[in-house]
Amino acid sequence: MAGVVQPSTMTAPTQLPSWKALHAHYQQVRNLHLRELFSQDPSRGERLCAEGAGIYLDYSKNRVTDETLRLLLQLAAEAGLRERMDAMFRGYKINVT
Repeated sequence: MAGVVQPSTMTAPTQLPSWKALHAHYQQVRNLHLRELFSQDPSRGERLCAEGAGIYLDYSKNRVTDETLRLLLQLAAEAGLRERMDAMFRGYKINVT
């Protein structure tokens, strides 16, 4: 059906290889202390933040590394996030439940 993103063509994110890589990464960083992350990367507080539309997001105070961000972007790409965003902005039905 044109104009509808079909759920049958979507793979569950937890079944994607990038999800499994992210889970393995989590096992590596889950016990890291923020003091350790800040000592390894003194510019972390400036680098891992974003601001826009009056909202300030600070990721530096979470167990997030450059590898975490790379893996999250990989998951978004593998899950087809860009295509789904484009479909939403074109007015396609993206939630057919």
